[in-house]
Amino acid sequence: MDEEGTLSPFVYWAQTDATITLRIELRNVQSPQVELEDQQLSFSAVGHGAQGEKKYGFTLHLLRPIDTESSRYRVLERNVEFSLNKVNVEFWPRLLEDSKKPAWLKIDFDKWTHEEDLSDEARDINDDFPGLYEKMQAEELGWPSKRGVSGESLKKVYLFLYNLWQFVGFLYLTVVTCTRYLKNGQDSMAGTYAAVGWMMRLCLITQLLEVLHPMVGYTRGPVLTSLLQVGGRGVIFFCLIEGEERMQTKPVIFYLFLVWSIIELVRYPYYMLRVYDVDNGFITWLRYTLWIPLYPLGFILEGVIIIRSIPYFEETGKFSVSLPNSLNFGFYFPNILRIYILMFFFPAMYKMMSHMYQQRKQKLQIRPRTKKLQ
Repeated sequence: MDEEGTLSPFVYWAQTDATITLRIELRNVQSPQVELEDQQLSFSAVGHGAQGEKKYGFTLHLLRPIDTESSRYRVLERNVEFSLNKVNVEFWPRLLEDSKKPAWLKIDFDKWTHEEDLSDEARDINDDFPGLYEKMQAEELGWPSKRGVSGESLKKVYLFLYNLWQFVGFLYLTVVTCTRYLKNGQDSMAGTYAAVGWMMRLCLITQLLEVLHPMVGYTRGPVLTSLLQVGGRGVIFFCLIEGEERMQTKPVIFYLFLVWSIIELVRYPYYMLRVYDVDNGFITWLRYTLWIPLYPLGFILEGVIIIRSIPYFEETGKFSVSLPNSLNFGFYFPNILRIYILMFFFPAMYKMMSHMYQQRKQKLQIRPRTKKLQ
């Protein structure tokens, strides 16, 4: 409850240079009342919140002024969303005028993300205020601040060594694959999986740690995003390549392994430097430029593997569940592959390319031009 005894809903906030976004966790909202002033927002409504179907309300005294004319809100089925336009385009170190934050006001960590996440408006908060993200996370979750200076140093050492391991692994993959090709030409392609498949397996298995890193606060960003990024490549390798021996000798495996490896040979050195806040202009340029030819090529190669795998899995029935069975549940794996190719392949490719384009503008041109919402 607030100071006047009114029930307060949970409110999650995030920001870009130009806007503050608020998400009020309140369902079935009725009779919303909103008062918006230069540095104050008051909200009240009847809805279903943490305390059930009751009246909720709050007042926020903002750190800096907002444009009341262009700011807006919308009532959705499961929440209420505010988009508040700042008078001055700048990054705020906190939301409220008072440094003491109420317990019901939460940080929307899904929108305070790093450069690998899929939000085009996401910012790396340390680019603007070094150390601010860790401070906010400590205030929100409590436990990060207990690690102390030594714990923070150990975390950086671990992340550096993890990125170093991945770099060495993919360097090995690249060197062996290219050496075999220079020595034997196209005849080497059929043996690519047999020669370096074990190393690719190790690298992809340890990449699962990238799903755990945001869970324990070692990196920023939502867990689901990391899971999708790591899981997509894992399905291609562990299900389609390792799951069908006839795919392992195809020339497309040679090209896919090479493209994956070259991408990581740039990505992991970039992260190694960023662990200690070192910015190398050339490495950064490579990180946000090489994706232009390599990402589309990687997507196409993955698509080829999916399409060529379908007849094999139709023949073997692997990963499919046939009826009848005790659970009365059927699952036909080739149809899942077809649905992905027909409905999700190109949207996923477009989303990733659009995301990387936004990141390239931000990293190589300092920050994109921001326009106020109309």
